[in-house]
Amino acid sequence: MNGSRIAAVGHYQPAKVLTNEDLAGLVDTSDEWIRSRVGIRTRHIAGPDEPVDELAAHAAAKALAAAGLAPADIDLVLVATSTAVDRSPNMAARVAARLGMPQPATMDLNVVCAGFTHALATADHAVRAGGASRALVIGADKMSEVTDWSDRSTCVLVGDGAGAAVVEAAEESGIGPVLWGSVPEMGHAVRIEGTPPRFAQEGQSVYRWATTQLPPIARRACERAGLEPADLAGVVLHQANLRIIEPLAEKIGAVNAVVARDVTESGNTSAASIPLAFSKLVERGAVSTGDPVLLFGFGGNLSYAGQVVRCP
Repeated sequence: MNGSRIAAVGHYQPAKVLTNEDLAGLVDTSDEWIRSRVGIRTRHIAGPDEPVDELAAHAAAKALAAAGLAPADIDLVLVATSTAVDRSPNMAARVAARLGMPQPATMDLNVVCAGFTHALATADHAVRAGGASRALVIGADKMSEVTDWSDRSTCVLVGDGAGAAVVEAAEESGIGPVLWGSVPEMGHAVRIEGTPPRFAQEGQSVYRWATTQLPPIARRACERAGLEPADLAGVVLHQANLRIIEPLAEKIGAVNAVVARDVTESGNTSAASIPLAFSKLVERGAVSTGDPVLLFGFGGNLSYAGQVVRCP
């Protein structure tokens, strides 16, 4: 076994739905204002009794069930999150405990909105190197907990949720080489900091960077997989803002691909956004088994990571 593949995916969102009309009762905004600027209609919000690891565990359990595996079959758990409240136990260990896993390696990765694609690459490397046989890769964030609900520039963006993928050894690789990096000097453009921690960003700087600097990087990720953008069946970008997703997808040149637009109903769920949107595409049959799909995360730090994967 010299490769790895995604065997199955799963996702989870809290039951509570917050609409644009609901937000208009909290801050000076409107459904038209939000839709025209970020393209979001609704978002799911976790309650005070729904911690990040619970969201993650629900998504993980669905991915395991879809793969036909038991928790004991997993020997590596990676959770991408930037909204963990406690330092220890980490989210991965808490998920493992919730699912009853016997003794997996457990690690959290904090690369904010690009966290899942970083974690997926890490799992791919671990499996191909023989460090793990099956890995559970989860993106989970509770952005509502780090949001200032009186700030209309940020509160209209965020949502909560989780998505997961089971990665296992394979004879032929179904996870393409990662292309990743960052722009450290612009790390201040997206922040979750302070006491209590609060999400803030420089929206115009992020928009310009995403729509001008990232398209050639995403195309290079396709090249590393030996594909042209036109060969892609799907494109799943970080679900930051519809005004970023649509021009970025167009500039990549994936003219035949289904473009995930889950941001419209889920908002920006940070590290959860890519696996959540990807799982929904798979669930509704918008992409088929074996189809090449570009996953491309970007955001905090300003970090990015992308790879072409084959659909489970």
